[in-house]
Amino acid sequence: MRILPFSFVSLLLLAVLAVGYAQLTAQLPFSLALQSFVHTDWQSVISIKLSLTWWPRLFTTLICGAALAVAGVLMQQVLRNPIASPSTLGVATGASFGLMLATLYAPWLIEISHSLVALLGGLITMALVFALSWRRALSPTIVVITGLVINLYFGAFSTVLLILNEEKLSGLMIWGAGSLVQTGWENVQYLLPKVIIATGAAFLFLKPLSLLELTESGAKSLGVSLAKLRFICLGLAVLLTSWVVASVGVIGFIGLAAPAITRLLGVRRLAPKLIVAMIIGALLLTLTDLLIQSLPGYMPMYIQTGAATAALGAPLMLWLLPKLSMKNQTQTETILTRHTPKVRHVGKKSILLTAALLLLGLVVFSTVSLQNQGWQWLLLNGEWSMLDWRLPRLLTAVLAGAMLAVAGTIIQRISGNPMASPEVIGISSGTAIGLILSLYTGLAAGITGMYIGGLIGAALSMLIIVLLNRKSGFQPERVLLTGVAITALMNAIQTIILAGGDPRNYQFLAWMSGSTYYVTYQTLLMTLAFTLVLVALVFLFTKWLDILPLGQASAQSLGVRVSRSRLVLLAISACLTVAATLVVGPLSFVGLMAPHLARMLGFNRAKEHLLAAALVGSFLMLFADWLGRQWLYPQEIPAGMVASILGGLYLLWGLQRL
Repeated sequence: MRILPFSFVSLLLLAVLAVGYAQLTAQLPFSLALQSFVHTDWQSVISIKLSLTWWPRLFTTLICGAALAVAGVLMQQVLRNPIASPSTLGVATGASFGLMLATLYAPWLIEISHSLVALLGGLITMALVFALSWRRALSPTIVVITGLVINLYFGAFSTVLLILNEEKLSGLMIWGAGSLVQTGWENVQYLLPKVIIATGAAFLFLKPLSLLELTESGAKSLGVSLAKLRFICLGLAVLLTSWVVASVGVIGFIGLAAPAITRLLGVRRLAPKLIVAMIIGALLLTLTDLLIQSLPGYMPMYIQTGAATAALGAPLMLWLLPKLSMKNQTQTETILTRHTPKVRHVGKKSILLTAALLLLGLVVFSTVSLQNQGWQWLLLNGEWSMLDWRLPRLLTAVLAGAMLAVAGTIIQRISGNPMASPEVIGISSGTAIGLILSLYTGLAAGITGMYIGGLIGAALSMLIIVLLNRKSGFQPERVLLTGVAITALMNAIQTIILAGGDPRNYQFLAWMSGSTYYVTYQTLLMTLAFTLVLVALVFLFTKWLDILPLGQASAQSLGVRVSRSRLVLLAISACLTVAATLVVGPLSFVGLMAPHLARMLGFNRAKEHLLAAALVGSFLMLFADWLGRQWLYPQEIPAGMVASILGGLYLLWGLQRL
């Protein structure tokens, strides 16, 4: 039975009124609580609290929800993409990153105009997304995937800044989670006129915007200047998002949820869609915030509204994915996987040469480093005791890189997805969610408990990927978008934890960024055992990895039970991902880069491909760990974060060559 828009909005409004009424009457009689809105009784602490915090927070929330909904509708209409939003396209992250940079290196810019700084960050993000997806004519899915990469990339740099400037940016952790706590009416006065003007401007462009539902040639024939229209409307969306971010921090997924719910309610015409989405966005964010305030004890202090909406928005995005039409989307093929018709013959000599390069790198990176006296070589200064600290870290990074590379090779070969990897399709993020929940709920008493928690998270991620993509035949772009949602959920959980003030946060942040700082010989031995067992197990199934890329029909005709073989290989890749994620964090991109680089070197048969990818992945993580210790010496950038930055550049290059 279809729900009418009016009925849904009415139910949402009633829920907001009921929760708000309960909160007000719990503090004062309702008539006195209403009076505190227009007149503050300075003799009453509760009246002052309501007048300066509760009422301003309510109106700020309504305004922010409406603004983000308008931004979401504009982005979705201009890009003709039902899952485009300020959060999925990286606008909010870019605005937040810009404010973080200004806080650290140009605080005078914050004093001039913090909204201008946020606006510039959002504009730069959109410019990057457009530049990288322009060659595919702003293809909807490519735009969203590019937004994912930009999100991850700015997230990596933000994490580096947090680690290096923990005290200066501690307040930004709470702000970055989307804090709607108010101490007066300043934000309402700042936001209300701007949002009204920008929304009014959006309504002026409704007619040409509605023509975008036609083909581009059809819109042009009716006199619509597409370039100007896209620039103006996306500019309005970036403005609205930047104002919200500058005022209350990052509020995730309202810009996706409100337009999506409006569309599912059957609203098709643009003018009613914009109005209904504004109302739903305002009420949805307000209801979420009121429910968080109603949590018992100190819980509202630890769960910020922005992070909570992101945690709710990720499942919504997963639910919307099967409804997303991709009939006009072509198979994603990138320069990352295109090879010349003439495949070079490579053999044992090439493998041995790659292994020798890895060994040479291990010797050089363990003996050469930057110290207070400048560049030092252990062969000259004789400080061999340094190896007791360096070798466990470097060797563990090597093993983790090998495991991620092998896992990425398995996933790419059995899925036929050229951009699949544990990091990109969400397995690493699922692992991180499992580890986070097991660690902070006390279920993980030791490394075994953490491994079990991570394995459960990875298995659930794989289950979600299979269930949502089975009917579409594991279409690469759908699988990537599933990874977007799972990664968004992980980021939301991470943000909630970092904003909570737990004393374990710094160690957790170091682990999330892939630091090998806490690695010991015991960790090395455990990682070595996992690597030897799991990688050896993979080589028992190289025949499957040679046959499965031929397609299901061909594989079955050759006697391979496709479903069972895929399940076994995916289970092994999940175990490899968990073991590596425990060491180098969830986002290093080694599982994406190493298989591609191995193919570029000419390794195509499964056994050779696995060996070469493992060696390349090992070298990448080895180099990342060494570079992280030298780059900003004496401060250290975690190995996983360096690998993520290098991998992000590689992935951006691949997207630009689409």
